[in-house]
Amino acid sequence: MSNLALIIYCGLITFLTRFSMIALLKKEMFNDRIREVLSYVPSAIFPAIIFPAIFLDNAGSIEIENNPKILAAIIAMAVGIFTRNIIATIFSGLASYWFIIFIV
Repeated sequence: MSNLALIIYCGLITFLTRFSMIALLKKEMFNDRIREVLSYVPSAIFPAIIFPAIFLDNAGSIEIENNPKILAAIIAMAVGIFTRNIIATIFSGLASYWFIIFIV
């Protein structure tokens, strides 16, 4: 199997497994308690995705000192809290990170 066919196959399988949950489950099946619990899923998963990108280096060890990603994340978090705008948060985080690594 060629690499392109394998990529397309994996993409289709991933799409179909995720789309099936959206398309087949009816909103009426969930009671209010289940909806409330499921509303916390994005906030529980987001730190698990972000933490390694900010705090871990390429070897997998925690890097706290001289880490420009931490300062950029703090700046992006402050912009996100004050503006409530995701685009402004993303751009401020990227701009501050690039400023720190290239200018400072």
